[in-house]
Amino acid sequence: MAVDYRSYIEGLVKRAKAAQEIANSFSQQKVDELCAAVAYAMIQPDFVKKVAVMLKDESGMGTVDAKIAKLNGKVRGVYRDIKGGKSVGLVEDNKDTGVSIYAKPMGVIGALVPVTAGEGAPIFKSLSCIKCRNAIIIAPHPKSANTNMVITDKIRETLKKFGAPEDLVISIEAEYVSLECSGELMKQVDFVWATGGTPMVKSAYSSGTPTIGVGTGNVASLIDGTTDLDDVADMIVRSKTFDGGTSCSTENNIVVFEECYDKFIKAMEKKNVFLVKENTPEKETLKKVMWPNTPNDHNLNRDIIAQPAIKIAQMAGIKVPSDTIMLLVEENGGFGDQYPFNGEKLSPISSIRKCRDFEDGVQKMEKILDYQGLGHSSGIHTNIAERVHVLGERIKTVRICVNQPQALANSGAWTNGMPMTFTVGCGTWGHNSISHNVNWKDFLNFSFVYRPMPSTQPTDEELFDEKIRKAFQG
Repeated sequence: MAVDYRSYIEGLVKRAKAAQEIANSFSQQKVDELCAAVAYAMIQPDFVKKVAVMLKDESGMGTVDAKIAKLNGKVRGVYRDIKGGKSVGLVEDNKDTGVSIYAKPMGVIGALVPVTAGEGAPIFKSLSCIKCRNAIIIAPHPKSANTNMVITDKIRETLKKFGAPEDLVISIEAEYVSLECSGELMKQVDFVWATGGTPMVKSAYSSGTPTIGVGTGNVASLIDGTTDLDDVADMIVRSKTFDGGTSCSTENNIVVFEECYDKFIKAMEKKNVFLVKENTPEKETLKKVMWPNTPNDHNLNRDIIAQPAIKIAQMAGIKVPSDTIMLLVEENGGFGDQYPFNGEKLSPISSIRKCRDFEDGVQKMEKILDYQGLGHSSGIHTNIAERVHVLGERIKTVRICVNQPQALANSGAWTNGMPMTFTVGCGTWGHNSISHNVNWKDFLNFSFVYRPMPSTQPTDEELFDEKIRKAFQG
């Protein structure tokens, strides 16, 4: 019997709208109390461990330790960024211009959550919506649906405990989780918040509902040898092996100055990284394991996603040391569809290629990003400030990470100034509407109250300099 997803979603939206109408009257103090209560409930040690273990078991991806670290760090960080922010009523009053700004809810937000962030994204999105007096309906990935229900049940329990309607946070139940159900959700809500794979995000943008989505991740990082290569190796290994290498922010492609290439390889090998060399049968076999239908298509083999490096090597028949935690694959060939190692790998595997100098390295980064990942993130390890400046002016990514492990830095960290998030906007380069780390302020409507004031109209002599005026004089 076919499931009537339209009626099912209509029921959820009706409940969410009723809860949101109640939240409309909440004061800033009440909203902030709810956010504090939910955030604190989400970081209780027993609950954190339960969620981490459950998601690992349900999805078969990543590691429990990484998921615990994400919850402990990101939930605190997101709440830190939310705490004290004005999201209710009068949020700005400019006496000079006579303009006052009032913040108001958007309504019911439909939130699509990927399995790779199945533990943290539901919490981040719920907190952001509660902060803005929105209701949220969460559509999880099928492989994290049960974990998502445990998380949202805990949030709902906390809301009830503090006198708020539970239906401010609703999850699609596991038995209804499907592409069809998510599609119906996107049609019926007031706003869509899409985090996940490119096809899903494109579907969100074409739903007819206002949307915030993210682009495809495929980070390229440049190493020029002016920083300690052992430190660089440590950062990249920690980033690329974190939670099975599934972060969209992790270093998928490493471009290294040829003068320090061999030294860097040795630094990586000391970290239990195995190098798959150029023009070898091992590389070709690994390519077939990772992209089974290449060159006909470049769909990644789901069986390798977030799996240990040693397991993937075994699948490819590559003999590696028993303590191997990451694979490096030499890719000094071209760019485009015939060279899939230049793309996102969602596993503890990175490509590595040589460059002659800085300009050559930047050009190769640009070609990698043109193939996949444009708009998302890039990085550099250098002590030369001018090189950072050049990337800032030239590379078409929203985030340019300097001397940090990217998977642990791009979405905000205690040691940089980026806002904590689980959704990273990629600008129009990545077919997104925003070019910043998504945060709670993106889920408010604003009313501008403006009053009459003395005219500020300047004369043309005040407005245009003499050179411009003379150019148009007869």
